[in-house]
Amino acid sequence: MAEQSFIEKCYKDKHGKITIAELPNLPLIVWLVTMILSKVVSTGTLHNAFSIISFGALFTWTWLELFSGSNYLRRILGLVVLVMLIQSRI
Repeated sequence: MAEQSFIEKCYKDKHGKITIAELPNLPLIVWLVTMILSKVVSTGTLHNAFSIISFGALFTWTWLELFSGSNYLRRILGLVVLVMLIQSRI
């Protein structure tokens, strides 16, 4: 396979397949479920536990995308979400 251009590296994986959107992986599913549960349970220890798990799952997803995303667009998405996640905690 020929070397990909910068533009192709933004939306294609190493096999040349377009990978802009993918099925959610486990950290993203855990984040979504615990985020919803933390909104349903609005106070108390259970709310705090769901919030911590939600943060950890989204942090894990951003880290995975940033360092092993299938293309540059996915890695940039991981970086943007990581910055927003950290900013929301400051």
